[in-house]
Amino acid sequence: MPPLPGGWSADPHGSFDEETERAVRSFQAHRGLRADGICGPQTWAAVVEAGYWLGDRLLYRRRPLLRGDDVAELQRRLSALGFDPGRIDGIFGDRTAAALAEFQRNVGVPVDGICGRATLRELERLRAHTSDQALIPAIRERERLRRSPRTLAGRRIAIGHGGELGPVVENLRRALVASGAVPLGLLHPDGSRRAAQANALDAEVYLGLELNPRLSCSQVAYYRGYQESPGGRRLATLLASALSPLEAGAEIAVLGMTVPELRETRMTAAVCDLHDPALAVERAPELADALRAALASWATVPWD
Repeated sequence: MPPLPGGWSADPHGSFDEETERAVRSFQAHRGLRADGICGPQTWAAVVEAGYWLGDRLLYRRRPLLRGDDVAELQRRLSALGFDPGRIDGIFGDRTAAALAEFQRNVGVPVDGICGRATLRELERLRAHTSDQALIPAIRERERLRRSPRTLAGRRIAIGHGGELGPVVENLRRALVASGAVPLGLLHPDGSRRAAQANALDAEVYLGLELNPRLSCSQVAYYRGYQESPGGRRLATLLASALSPLEAGAEIAVLGMTVPELRETRMTAAVCDLHDPALAVERAPELADALRAALASWATVPWD
């Protein structure tokens, strides 16, 4: 088995033993995935994406969308030059295509929306001028949060889950309605589908809920991959603080991750992995109120 991208060594005998599992877990942790040591579809996709460097292949808008570290590097360079590719997520979508075309128009190369040799030469030529530039997506997110109302009233809040946390979701929905918010329940086993639904519904906030009994304590994640979501990090921190009293004061881990619900949503997002089934069922009203309080705190904290 070849080494995993990034320098992790694996078992040289072609068998999936303890060394290979450790390598997979290390790679998963480094890429912001759930570190379960299983090379499933998400992990394998991440392995493939990590193998691309900018210039290894032509980059353009197609279906399915191109994904990879090379796409993220292109997005980062465009953003630093003042062209807005949207969130730096390593996914070549419409906004990245538009930013690339605008860059090509400005530097005088054929405007074909394809990152080929001529476009790469211009990106390299201008690279020295971009090192100290702030990235547009982070600036745009902070500005959107600064202008947002300091209340939950009227806010469209997507609640994504796979079905095992129905009592919590229903109690949270009622609590949000009582606060004047507009809860959007998204039930689907696949995180990518839930992210797509949240985007289609133009949600302002996404809260994912997962039951993961393998954890020793609950944890909360926000998007941190090719860039970091400041709004997501603040929301995740507030959610962790709200959940801590329900777990005997245990310190809830706050992690930067790249799972689909965080990487593919276009709004502030956080995902709670709950480890205790009893907490999610027997104490569902209490848990829902804690989640609502964290969302309310997130909405009211100023960003100025």
